[in-house]
Amino acid sequence: MTLHLYDSASRELRPLDPVVPGRVGIYHCGLTVQGPPHIGHIRKELVFDVLRRWLERSGLEVTIIANVTDIDDKILAKGRERGESWFAVAYENERALHAAYEVLGCRPPTYEPRATGHVPEMIEMIEALIERGHAYPATDGSGDVYFDVRSWPDYGELSNQRIDDMQAAPDAPADGKRDPRDFALWKGRKDDEPESASWPTPWGRGRPGWHLECSAMAAKYLGTEFDIHGGGLDLRFPHHENELAQSRAAGQAFARVWMHNAMLNLGNSKMSKSVGNTLTVAEVVKRVPAIALRYYLIAAHYRSIIEFSEQSLAEAATAFERIEGFCLRAAELVGAGEPGDVPADFAAAMDDDLSVPAALAVLQATIGEGNRLVADGASVALADTLASARAMLDVLGLDPLTWATQGESSATADALGQLVDALVAARAEAKAAKDWNRADELRDQLTAAGIELEDTPSGTRWNLKGGH
Repeated sequence: MTLHLYDSASRELRPLDPVVPGRVGIYHCGLTVQGPPHIGHIRKELVFDVLRRWLERSGLEVTIIANVTDIDDKILAKGRERGESWFAVAYENERALHAAYEVLGCRPPTYEPRATGHVPEMIEMIEALIERGHAYPATDGSGDVYFDVRSWPDYGELSNQRIDDMQAAPDAPADGKRDPRDFALWKGRKDDEPESASWPTPWGRGRPGWHLECSAMAAKYLGTEFDIHGGGLDLRFPHHENELAQSRAAGQAFARVWMHNAMLNLGNSKMSKSVGNTLTVAEVVKRVPAIALRYYLIAAHYRSIIEFSEQSLAEAATAFERIEGFCLRAAELVGAGEPGDVPADFAAAMDDDLSVPAALAVLQATIGEGNRLVADGASVALADTLASARAMLDVLGLDPLTWATQGESSATADALGQLVDALVAARAEAKAAKDWNRADELRDQLTAAGIELEDTPSGTRWNLKGGH
């Protein structure tokens, strides 16, 4: 079966038909780095990480581009508020984004371009739009340049809106616009903005509009026609609508499929910095293992809203413990081995608009059978079941047998393992000598260091709290 994805533009499931056979180009809108990422942001990263893993598992070569918006009104405001350079604020939060990628097991994008590094491409695109009659410099001398929405008859096609029903674009004052809904391609520098936050253009010094940057960077790294453009559903309008209009108006075919994930809500509203109802990744992984947070964020279908609660997060962590427990027990009996083939039902679920809930049902059935086999001891059937489960977990980025070395060097992992193993062995010796005080003391030391112990008939297992 061919992968089918729900296309937000046509509002129907469509088969993936790559521009270049055997290769898939994906662009998804990254973070505007005025603050560290919250778990609502990272849901989108995980959706596209799973998509990429499944495409690669299906034998396709994937190029995935995720931009960083490192200049923006909010970033400039945050710099003024903190008395710091705007670029220092942006870089600090970009590093926090990368840390969140790493802790949750996301593979880094093929390339992660910054808006500030692509001003020449943006200026070229503005010039092309002005030449084609789809853009114009502001009439008020501000140095702004606007896209003329009424010059593009298909404007509103992605969000299924009529121009006359739309509100005014809030990204710049209406004084210099032909129509209040025209949006800024370029913003002229204001007197209270630092010189470093502007670039020279034929229309005066200024900086990019939010929408323009993604069109310019997608075309540079994926070509004027590519396979999938994605992001959170909140970006469909105005951001993606404006990207589509300006790119098509510039003569580009642009994206074949538009893929949008639903929001993660907290307190019945979208998790958002502007609302103030956010939970950062760094905060949440102090309460549950990072791998359990990943499981929680991908377990629902990507087009379904997640209503966050501490109870549902704890339930997800417990559910993943059962999966992890089988893998660890089976590996002790038959060895870790290598991931095998995914079951046909799992593949069918993933090909059906990336239906992770249906795929997880196949995984849970496999785990159930595996637990029955574990009770009978080592067997070829158990090894095969473990290999199948690990193949599915690898696609989802949840394989507990490889998670331990994600985000840290093998030397660090080896050193930690040797130290903990020595303390575990010392505790076993103390127990054999019936020195219970010493055994308890060693266990307390390990617990204080974030090491969880589990005594089993075949010996003591240990895990790191917050990650395995």
